[in-house]
Amino acid sequence: QVQLQESDPGLVLSSKTLSLSCAVSGVNITTHPLYWSWIRQSPGKDMEWIGCISYGGVTYFNPSFKSRTAISRDTSKNQFSLQLSSVTPEDTAEYFCARSPGRPIMLKTTRQSYEYDYWGQGTQVTVSS
Repeated sequence: QVQLQESDPGLVLSSKTLSLSCAVSGVNITTHPLYWSWIRQSPGKDMEWIGCISYGGVTYFNPSFKSRTAISRDTSKNQFSLQLSSVTPEDTAEYFCARSPGRPIMLKTTRQSYEYDYWGQGTQVTVSS
C-alpha cells in the first residue's frame, strides 16, 4: 500500500545542484509521527543518511551534508524533495527516499535498519564533470 518513488535525476553536472523528488502514495506525508528521509550509497561504502523532513515540516540533517542540502515538501503533491548543491563526482551514488516511524538517528545505515520501514527503489545519480 505504502509506496515511495524517487524521480529521475536527469543530467547532473559538477558544481551544479542535484534535485530529486520522492512521490509518496498510500500515506499522507503529514501523518504523525512519520519522518521522510534521503539516503545514499556509493559502491563499497556504507549507506549515508542525508537528512529528513518530519510530518510537521521540520528538517534535520547529517552534519556532513547540512551546508549544501535542502529538503522540502509539497503536501499538495504528497511528495518531498532533496536539493544537494555544489555536487562533485564524489556525490555519485544511488539515492533513496525512505520512511521512518520516528526521527532517524544513525548517520550510517542499512536497508535492514529498524529506523526505516519503507524504501523507494532508488535512483542512480552520476555526477559528471
